[in-house]
Amino acid sequence: MTPFSARLAAIVLSSVLLLAGCSSARESEGGATTPSATASPQAVQGVGREAMAYVDAVNAGDLDALVASFAEGAEIVDVSRSIHGRAAIREWASNEVIGGRLTVLSIAQERQDGQRLLVRWAPGGSDGWRAHYDFTWANGRIVKADLQYA
Repeated sequence: MTPFSARLAAIVLSSVLLLAGCSSARESEGGATTPSATASPQAVQGVGREAMAYVDAVNAGDLDALVASFAEGAEIVDVSRSIHGRAAIREWASNEVIGGRLTVLSIAQERQDGQRLLVRWAPGGSDGWRAHYDFTWANGRIVKADLQYA
C-alpha cells in the first residue's frame, strides 16, 4: 500500500465512523430530543428542545417529525414567503427541506419564548450558506420560524 492510498483509506474509515456516530446520536427521552451530532457540541448546549426537534428532523430526513415540531397554526417565514399551518409546512418541507443538512453554529439570541440561531443550511447537493433561524415556541411546539440569510 502506497503512502497516498494508506492516507485515503484512513480518511474513508474516519468518514464512515463519523457517519455511524451521527446516526446513533439521535435518541428520545420523554419526548425531548438529545443534541444532534451534526451540530457543534458548544452550540447545541442551551438550544431549546423545540428548535432541536426541528434540526434533528431535518437531518434525519423525517418529514413527520419536522411537521410535528410545529403547532397546528404555526407560521414559517422563509426569507420573504409566509407559510401557514401544518399542511402547508409539510408541502414546503417535502419540496425544499428534506434531503438537506442543518448545522447549529451558535445561539445568536435568547428569549423567554424562543431563540435565534446562527445555522448553516445546506440543501441537498450544495455546500449551503449561513442563515439565522429565529424560533418562537409555546406549549412545547414551534409557533413561528423566521428563516433569513445571515
